[in-house]
Amino acid sequence: MGKSTVATMFRDLGVPVFDADAAVHALQGPNGALLPAIEAAFPGTTGPAGLDRAALRDRIFDDPDARRRLEAIVHPAVAAERQRFLDTHAAAPLVVLDIPLLFETGGDARCDSVAVVSAAPDIQRARVLARPGMTESAFAAILATQMPDGEKRARAHHIIRTDTTIGATQVQVAALVACMVPGEGG
Repeated sequence: MGKSTVATMFRDLGVPVFDADAAVHALQGPNGALLPAIEAAFPGTTGPAGLDRAALRDRIFDDPDARRRLEAIVHPAVAAERQRFLDTHAAAPLVVLDIPLLFETGGDARCDSVAVVSAAPDIQRARVLARPGMTESAFAAILATQMPDGEKRARAHHIIRTDTTIGATQVQVAALVACMVPGEGG
């Protein structure tokens, strides 16, 4: 949908952004804090370079119980990182939490306002399939774990369209910051 690009736009406007995916990668990277627990639960999925994502994906892909075990390891650690971020930026008038599956995990209940980044289905598909190693079946699996975009948009307080020009998306982000930050036009 362009979530990372929009997060960068917020950062460029001086808004602190918590990137949940980056937190997960750090926790699972070389010497990551989660490696011992993941290795204990899923032997052979970690090494000196950190988590072997392909090996772990093979272990949990068709196993809901294994996925839940992994989530029980990862989610509390990411929540702790998110809380550290919020504590660090407590004085900021606005922060952004860049969190995949926010609605699906109930994370929206912890947010004052939710902005959904959205693009037309054909543009979303083209962007995802352009990623290295992405296949049609992997794309279908990703979509199967997500709430439909229309439902996300219906539940959001704000929608940022990314199926337009970068400049038009920047205007939307700047307008949102202006309406949410006291003294910035809102």
